[in-house]
Amino acid sequence: MVSLKILFTCVLAIPNITGNATSVRNGVTVAGGIGSGNATNQLHLPSGLVVDDDQTVIIADTWNHRIIQWKKDDTNGQVVAGGKGLGNRMDQLNYPSDVLIDKVTNSFLICDQNNRRVVRWSRLSSTTQGEILINNIFCYGLFMDDQRYLYVSDIGMHGVRRYQMGDTNGILVAGGNRAGSGLNQFKLPTYLFVDRQQNVYVSDRDNNRVMKWGKGATEGIIVAGDQEKGSALTQLSSPHGLFIDTLGAIHVVDSGNHRVIRWVQTDKKQGTVMVGGNGLGSRANQFYSPEDLSFDPHGNLYVTDRYNHRVQRFSFE
Repeated sequence: MVSLKILFTCVLAIPNITGNATSVRNGVTVAGGIGSGNATNQLHLPSGLVVDDDQTVIIADTWNHRIIQWKKDDTNGQVVAGGKGLGNRMDQLNYPSDVLIDKVTNSFLICDQNNRRVVRWSRLSSTTQGEILINNIFCYGLFMDDQRYLYVSDIGMHGVRRYQMGDTNGILVAGGNRAGSGLNQFKLPTYLFVDRQQNVYVSDRDNNRVMKWGKGATEGIIVAGDQEKGSALTQLSSPHGLFIDTLGAIHVVDSGNHRVIRWVQTDKKQGTVMVGGNGLGSRANQFYSPEDLSFDPHGNLYVTDRYNHRVQRFSFE
């Protein structure tokens, strides 16, 4: 499988995580973890993240209104976008919720959620402000496929729109039929993933399920969760971060259950806990409302542990 959110340019193969793979149950803190704050060694309620090929972790540090990156083994991060306080100037962000890397333009694409816009921010060190790509969208999650289409989940319209780069209108590809629990609806879609066939997978948070919409479909199918909020292996509670490997296995951050769970598509009835699932807490094998996940080219799993104000890394065996 390839690295989450840089699918379109990544050529490094990551081994598929098979159904019987086990992880090191204790995570290693690679960013934050010393309480909430706005120092460069702290995070404050982080949300989306992406990991670059060199294991640099780029994080939407939501309540600090900034994007911050942590190079491997560093004890401090570096602010790479925002960090000028809450605001709507082009050098400011307002509760950013997700970030991805566009290697073609050497830039970050950022869901600037409360400014209701998607912005692009160059990775050049001389950059002091971003530029607006899409306006008037209450975005939550972002994904770019291998054809450079940008997908954005819109929690205002409860749908997902797809954009060609340079297009400010986009087209609706999933949901958009008001909030609801029907197969053609979402109720607060969060993170998303798009495979090479342009199937759109969406964490449908308040319906406690993951939906799959085929290309051109007018409704989706439930591929994880049974729509009832709960902690059984058949259930999800406020799903967030999402990754689909090349075997079709679904990896989802089960936020309300403080765990990451995997659904292997040969057995759609229930998932398997990958990491967490040991109750709410701050120990190395626990989360407190985790938010997003990403993999690096070596197959390590990274999770934003939101209310512990940290990012945890897990290795697989």
